[in-house]
Amino acid sequence: MPQHSPDLPPELLPLAEMPLLKRLAARFFGHGLSRLRAQHRASWLHGQADGFRSGHTAGVEYGYQEGKAEGLEQGRQVLLIRDSRSTEHPAPGVDDYLFDDWRLPLSAELKKRIKADVGRLLPAHAQPSSAQWKMIFSETPSTSVIAGAGAGKSTSLVLRILLLNHYLGFELDSMTVVTFTRESRKDFINKLMEVFALWGRPLGLKEARELVRTFHSRILPMVRSLPGFERLQAFENLSDRPAAGDLEVDSNPFDLRINDAQRKHLNACYHALHRRDGRFREAIKPLLRHSLQLKELERDHPDVQKRMAVTELAAKRDEELCDTLEDLWFRAGAWPIKGIEPNRQTVEINGSQFHCHGYVAELDAWVVLGFDPRENPQLSRPGSKLSVRAEWAVKRTLFQAFCRKPMIWLDSYESAKRVLSSLAGDASAGPGFDYKVKGELASAPLLDCFVAAAGFIENLGLDVSVAVGQMVFARDDPDRFFFEALSLFWRALDDHLLDQSPPIMSYNRMFSLFGENTPENFKLLSDERLRPMSHLMIDEFQDVSPQIVSWIRASLREIRSRGPAMHVGRGAQRSSLLCVGDDWQSIYGWRGSSPKYFMEFNKEFPSPATSRVMLSENYRSHQHIIDAAEHIVRAAPAIAGKKAKASGEPKEVLPVNVLDRDDQGLAARLAEHYRNGDSILMLFRKSSDKLLIEDHILPIVNVDSRLPTEERRLKQLTYHSSKGLQADAVFLLGDCQHLTSSPYKNQVYRMAGLGKDGDSEPYDNAQKDETLRLAYVGITRAVKHCYWYVDSPDTQAANAPKASDRIPQGKPFFADLRA
Repeated sequence: MPQHSPDLPPELLPLAEMPLLKRLAARFFGHGLSRLRAQHRASWLHGQADGFRSGHTAGVEYGYQEGKAEGLEQGRQVLLIRDSRSTEHPAPGVDDYLFDDWRLPLSAELKKRIKADVGRLLPAHAQPSSAQWKMIFSETPSTSVIAGAGAGKSTSLVLRILLLNHYLGFELDSMTVVTFTRESRKDFINKLMEVFALWGRPLGLKEARELVRTFHSRILPMVRSLPGFERLQAFENLSDRPAAGDLEVDSNPFDLRINDAQRKHLNACYHALHRRDGRFREAIKPLLRHSLQLKELERDHPDVQKRMAVTELAAKRDEELCDTLEDLWFRAGAWPIKGIEPNRQTVEINGSQFHCHGYVAELDAWVVLGFDPRENPQLSRPGSKLSVRAEWAVKRTLFQAFCRKPMIWLDSYESAKRVLSSLAGDASAGPGFDYKVKGELASAPLLDCFVAAAGFIENLGLDVSVAVGQMVFARDDPDRFFFEALSLFWRALDDHLLDQSPPIMSYNRMFSLFGENTPENFKLLSDERLRPMSHLMIDEFQDVSPQIVSWIRASLREIRSRGPAMHVGRGAQRSSLLCVGDDWQSIYGWRGSSPKYFMEFNKEFPSPATSRVMLSENYRSHQHIIDAAEHIVRAAPAIAGKKAKASGEPKEVLPVNVLDRDDQGLAARLAEHYRNGDSILMLFRKSSDKLLIEDHILPIVNVDSRLPTEERRLKQLTYHSSKGLQADAVFLLGDCQHLTSSPYKNQVYRMAGLGKDGDSEPYDNAQKDETLRLAYVGITRAVKHCYWYVDSPDTQAANAPKASDRIPQGKPFFADLRA
């Protein structure tokens, strides 16, 4: 049987599948009709139509099915080849820049004109170098200028202001130049007025003072513009003396001294809180006990070793000694003391029995009466070879080394009065006792400790209560109670100050009002009040704190968000930031500052374009001074590529002389330089050193102090206070050394994101670097001569890192003359 085509349309299949005989009959019959030409026309036409329709329909459906299948296959192949669309759907990026993408409009012709004017109007020694011109002509929204010691940055900053105002028409009220201290502000204002006058643009003192600011004097007007704060006073500026003009808003950010006007508020807040808050009272008790408690002595201390031998003898005479001391205190009207139960108890020391005089239930501590220094030191008991004072000293030493009970040792009648007032909670001068936070060099009145610790935390941009809540201390560590009390006190102090009339607020609180965590407050500021932050030029930027950085960034973001409407009708448009600094001169980490923000400038102040300028010429010192200072500081992390070169006329090079501490020899050498007409800086690390050396240089001090201020050639300052100064001869007294470890500062440093990841002691390690930078600052004050007198390290400090460890052997820029 023949096979029909598998592709035959269904309509034709019945004919093809007829039996063979029927199919032959049909063909024969059809052939015959065709020969007779016998056709039924209508049937044929109908058949033709039906066949056409059925064939057309079948063909269309068949073709459609085949074409569709073929087309889909081809289409799939084309899409797989040509479709490059991503299957992901990322969101648009965020423009987090602080500035618009713009450039300062400086043409080649304008630059040429400015250089010609500077060449004509400024003396030869004040002509900018090529690097300084790069700073002056920076066109980008942000600029960082690395300016080492003696780099001549002040003149460059003045010319930058002249460029913006005189040549480009930027209004002065759109700019702020920030200096760090009153002294540097005064010097810069004078230089600015002098240069503007040369260009025929007299600048009044008031106008100059509006432009040149400290951070503090810029934030206070911001806050005073808020409703209800028009007469706001800064806590740091409170004084019993009347304010002189805008000096009231121009304080030193690193002055920690508390005056009487400030202390009145601290004391009033303390006593009010102590009366109403039981938790605060409970937190204060262990602090009081700790402050009064006899301080421990190591058992290998020489005094302990010497007096251990007479322990048994001292115990035999102890009851009689107690009787004598109680009689002295009773006659002085200082015993008994309210709050101290006069109850003798025995204490065992190395197997021998000694006695206490009383017990303070509130503090759970025992009391021993001492020998008041106003009594006759020769007083002795009948039959005793030792004076009462000497017997008492032996007992005290033994208790310090071997007694582990909480013991309050009253050294004088006056100290007893302080204890009494402290226990009563009514001390007119505050809590009435000192405290020492771990890591600090010395104890201080409790409220002074509160101010210092809170200031450090807030300078790091942290809230005191939040930071305290994240701290961890050992259960028996008194610092645990100190910070609990601080948290309660600091919140109460803020409220107390704001309740005054007029209200009072700390500068740190003001900066936090306009920081990155409170951007909504900017909506309360007018354009006029915000506009001076548009074009910022900041000196000494290496000493900026996280708190200040947050304020600067928040201000710049707000200015950008307000857009062109803020600058309508004005020559100054948009915003810019130019920061000048030297990370090698960052020496205020103990107050919460950090060079991080200068070292990582591009990251901390994101900009569509930024410039970096390196001022490496030193116009102050000769090359040996420069090389010696840089050798010391290179062990600390620093901006890469720094190397200063002495500029100007060739100078005689002399090494930095390193000598053993010799106050008489120092005085003789200092006198010789004074006779030769040199200017002199005497720099010291401790105030006690100043007192010691003054005994030797008193004749020179007396002569110099009688001269007019501008003619004086001797200045005595701390290393820190010498920044920005210079002298022909510099005398450095004392090493730069990190002596302590601060558990709480290490903790808050980590909270603030400072230090390296994983570093458990970021603050301590930062301070070790800072000791090197402090030595760099001291040495680079010298123009010609530098003498460094180094003490022999005591036992406590023998292993502590110090700057003098970096003094090399065999280098021409150091002469190590120590024995």
